[in-house]
Amino acid sequence: MNDEARTNIGTPAPTPGGSDSAELREQVERTRDELGKTVEALAAKADIKAQAKEKAATVKDQAAEKAALVSDQIREKAGDAAQLMKGKTPDPLLEKADQAANAARANRTPLLLLAGAVVVLLLVRRSRGRRR
Repeated sequence: MNDEARTNIGTPAPTPGGSDSAELREQVERTRDELGKTVEALAAKADIKAQAKEKAATVKDQAAEKAALVSDQIREKAGDAAQLMKGKTPDPLLEKADQAANAARANRTPLLLLAGAVVVLLLVRRSRGRRR
């Protein structure tokens, strides 16, 4: 291989009268660094699995942000609706609803047992209806 072929592939042509070896080493080192960076960039582009993971993480973050935004909007609208309804509901009805809620909290166990019995009764009735 002659010197002319070397210069065609991008390596520096030898200078007449000799070259400083330190300068040549520096050029070789720069070329190695550039080549290393190029190889790393190509490897990153070829790593489909890593790209997919990165994209999935990005989409997940965007979805979480969107969900938080929508959740905040829903809470705000629900609060507005609650205030509107509370303002339009007569006081005696609000008092009765509060009493009913307190009674339900105080008698939670019997209410749960009653609800369970109703569910069992409906399931038995439904299964008997299918047999006929």
